[in-house]
Amino acid sequence: MIRAEWNSLKKVMLHRPGMEINYAMFAPKAFLFERPFNYMRAIEEHKMLEEKLKENNINVIILKDEIIKKALESDAFMDKLREKVISIVKYYGTKELIENARNDLEKNIKYIDPETLFNAFITELSIDLKSYLNGIEYPTVYSNLPLANLYFMRDQQAISSGIIIGNMRMNQRRKETDITEFFFREVLNENRITRVKNGYFEGGDFMPAGSFAIIGTGSRTDINGAIDAMNSGLMDFDEILIVNNPNYDFMSYNPQFNMHLDTYFNIAGDGIVVTSENLIKNAAATLYQKNGDKYERAFETTLFDYIKKRDFNIIDMNLAEQLSYSSNFLTLSDKKIIAVDSKRIIEKLIKEKVFPGNIENMIKKQISNEFMPDKRAMIDHGIDVIKIDLSEITGGYGGAHCMSSAIIRN
Repeated sequence: MIRAEWNSLKKVMLHRPGMEINYAMFAPKAFLFERPFNYMRAIEEHKMLEEKLKENNINVIILKDEIIKKALESDAFMDKLREKVISIVKYYGTKELIENARNDLEKNIKYIDPETLFNAFITELSIDLKSYLNGIEYPTVYSNLPLANLYFMRDQQAISSGIIIGNMRMNQRRKETDITEFFFREVLNENRITRVKNGYFEGGDFMPAGSFAIIGTGSRTDINGAIDAMNSGLMDFDEILIVNNPNYDFMSYNPQFNMHLDTYFNIAGDGIVVTSENLIKNAAATLYQKNGDKYERAFETTLFDYIKKRDFNIIDMNLAEQLSYSSNFLTLSDKKIIAVDSKRIIEKLIKEKVFPGNIENMIKKQISNEFMPDKRAMIDHGIDVIKIDLSEITGGYGGAHCMSSAIIRN
């Protein structure tokens, strides 16, 4: 389905954030967000991303809309959706109250519309029932773990010769894969699907590049998950480079920084990468080469040395550009990308005091008129940039690449 990041994008999946992200505005760090943001503006930005994709003749499917549509068209699918929700909704209280509530749910769920079922799916409702007056219960309603990060649709899976459903490291995100696997199997009727069972693997750490691919490891994907995905039978490359996602030596460790490969490295076209040379020179890597239906360890290298050996040109980012999601663009075709307005974002982050003082001072010195994606190097390499404002919605910690799951590239 997808051989290289620069092949023409034909079909992509998005998820329009809904009520599930409202919780994150009140405790952003706990929900793995960088900062709170204006929800109403964020939705308009997300709609603009969808519109720009459609303007480029890309088939955009919205997760929630497709599930609702399928439920309205197919009684069999609607039954499966109901079964999912029944298994997710939890009741607490006395044994009698729980039993009565669950019986009522099973009896009445046929009256509940698909949109309400979907919302229950992604918020994991829990209802605590207490006896009140004359047989009336008093409910306290919780959401076990609203899936606020679901709109970062890149991470739940990697798509290559089939769909590799990941195993997400963070508890806040772990159940997202249940939804996307359900979608791929039951809505798109895909059957070339496997799940990573050993270790952790997330799609933002996977970058296909024709005859080879790169998998990042670090605070999200680990080496066991990378190897499990690599040997899943659904990656067909001559070589796979497994990289240890690096950190700057002047920064204290932050598990959110460089959480995925696409936060510091991306491919804008055949033979062109956008990255931080500083980082990739320190990115230790192991090359695996295909032998039969498995991959065998070949030798140690660095991401920089491997990319240069492959004759890729590097468009270098500074720290300010990287921290404003300059590498988190979505490649539409060879040398054509949708990129965030990084300068607008970095100015917003400075204004909101997101960074420690020493990092902020360093960043301020790096801001200039020639700033990604409007850098001279982008023009010199012939990169066609569609620049959009995602300054609110990137507060969840990701740009256009993170927010999209490419399904088909030709």
